[in-house]
Amino acid sequence: MAAKKKAKKTTKTVAKAKTTKTAAKPVKVGPIPHTSRTRTKSEIMHVIATQTGLTRKDIGSMFHALGEMMGMDIGKKGPGTFVIPGMMKVTRVHKPATKARKGINPFTGEETTFKAKPARNVVKIRPLKNLKEKANH
Repeated sequence: MAAKKKAKKTTKTVAKAKTTKTAAKPVKVGPIPHTSRTRTKSEIMHVIATQTGLTRKDIGSMFHALGEMMGMDIGKKGPGTFVIPGMMKVTRVHKPATKARKGINPFTGEETTFKAKPARNVVKIRPLKNLKEKANH
């Protein structure tokens, strides 16, 4: 039998980058403040930041990623549904085209023609059980 030649193995030494980790600040989770009006985008991001310990920039990028993911899922090439666990289900519903038709205007009682509408996709949002229960409290 012929002796096999051993190939030289070359190994690279990779210098590890020094990273300094800062200790995570303990998150003070307090009650979420009540409001009598609709919260603004800033107020929502502030409350999430104080509850989770994340920065506003991180929360903004999370909302952006969530919106992109939702758009892809309910778009033409997606499955047509997107679920935010425990909160809501967003679905794409195809509405077929309608022809122009004659009818009676319910306000004036006179006969009018209702215009034709093209086929289109409509977004429907359905609340899930957990969100319905929170609305009743």
